[in-house]
Amino acid sequence: MLHIVNKSATDRGSLESCLAMATKGSAVLLIEDAVYAATNGSAAAAKIQAAAADLKIYALGPDLAARGMAARVLDGVNVVDYAGFVDLVAEHKSCQSWL
Repeated sequence: MLHIVNKSATDRGSLESCLAMATKGSAVLLIEDAVYAATNGSAAAAKIQAAAADLKIYALGPDLAARGMAARVLDGVNVVDYAGFVDLVAEHKSCQSWL
């Protein structure tokens, strides 16, 4: 399953709920303000790094760039562009958006 999170981890509990419910081998795509969690020094950095052991973690590159965070991406987080976003959706049987 592809889990898509768009809210900041400091704004809502969406990311925490997603990481708790995602099963091993699933993918998590961080978009919009959720990309902050995929950066060094973020409040959720440790959770993202721990989750990367069992989940494939992705962050949308244009959203990172728009927030000035493109150079601060955590190791283990895969940055994708819009075409990569579409590829992830096509690769997975189902998608869950966490609002």
